[in-house]
Amino acid sequence: MSDFSTGLQCKVCGKLYAKQALNFCTDDFGPLEVVYDYDAIRKNVSRAKIESRRKNMWRYREFLPLEGEPTVGPQVGGTPLIRADRLADALGVDTLWIKNDAVNFPTLSFKDRVVSVALSKAREFGFKTVGCASTGNLANSVAANAAQAGLEAYIFIPADLEKAKVLGTTIFGAKVIAVNGTYDEVNRLCTQVALKYNADGQNNWGFVNINLRPYYAEGSKTMGYEIAEDLGWRLPQHVVVPMAGGSLVSKIHKAFTELHTVGLIDGPVTTKMYGAQATGCNPISDCVKSSRERPKPIRRPNTICKSLAIGDPADGMYSSKLIKSTGGWADDVSDDEIVECMLLLARTEGIFAETAGGTTLAVTRKMIESGRIPRDEEIVICITGNGLKTQDAVTKAIQWPTTIQPSLNEFESVYMGAGELVGV
Repeated sequence: MSDFSTGLQCKVCGKLYAKQALNFCTDDFGPLEVVYDYDAIRKNVSRAKIESRRKNMWRYREFLPLEGEPTVGPQVGGTPLIRADRLADALGVDTLWIKNDAVNFPTLSFKDRVVSVALSKAREFGFKTVGCASTGNLANSVAANAAQAGLEAYIFIPADLEKAKVLGTTIFGAKVIAVNGTYDEVNRLCTQVALKYNADGQNNWGFVNINLRPYYAEGSKTMGYEIAEDLGWRLPQHVVVPMAGGSLVSKIHKAFTELHTVGLIDGPVTTKMYGAQATGCNPISDCVKSSRERPKPIRRPNTICKSLAIGDPADGMYSSKLIKSTGGWADDVSDDEIVECMLLLARTEGIFAETAGGTTLAVTRKMIESGRIPRDEEIVICITGNGLKTQDAVTKAIQWPTTIQPSLNEFESVYMGAGELVGV
């Protein structure tokens, strides 16, 4: 496997850095991003070459920053792009697709993409201990993939995280630290830990969303590559993405741009990108709607959508600029709308998405109804996590099963009286 990444570059001043475990520019503290030799990629990749490989995220290996074969998460990716005709009818649109990362391997969220890149890179750098700050899905993924890789893992989470996500982390044997505070407070603590335990210049602790963040974020691009390939190497007109830290919406668009740069898709990149948040934590959507340059931090997020509850998003300024530059938009919805659309998605397409998925669908519906997304144009909705992780959000919104004795008469009494039975 050839490595076509050439180093890191500051997104603010453009300063170049060698490949290393560093996430900020030492001159202006701007975020660092991986850069590539696209001329070399163009000479080494083709549609046929990609299509000949296994159906997972590593079929796009030329666009990922590893020096060798991936050593963590070799089965990640390759999730379905589903033609959602029943949901399209419910929303009153012509063409609707769902990119369903709720079935990603191994922990049922898109975070498996970013973690497999980050931990493979951690091994290249010689890290023995890895960790993260997380609102849940990242915690699950780091714990599971670290277990598979034989790495020691420390996971820092807000103490009020959903029980299913806490269980889905501890089951893998990671050391889980619950912090009485918001995600942003947890993240600041992890930054301090990363600085302290790497102070001697040795690669001791690799935090996937701190000192490994430039590499970690690149894994998100693979959602974009898969969307384009599954549409027949073309791009949709509209893509709606949930936003927490804000990286995913930018990285999917970066994937589209890279495919065009190396000649894998024809024509210019004209896809409009849209961001979805919960009203109880909406720093990026508020930034877009108010035309501010930078998001205003939300000090105390208040929403059932905990996976998106990052009040001070690391990529908020860049994602808001990207959204506006494509002609897209961002919006937010109430908790009631989130639950309503979790049920709508489940009952039209048989997809049980977590609260972030309900958020994304609810914002999509809102933008269709407002006319921001035309009803006769092609739409892709990105579902990033599984509803089994956030069951508490919908327990009060569903009708629980009717209980009867094992008697045909009792069944017919209920059936004839109610007209329908509720399944378990």
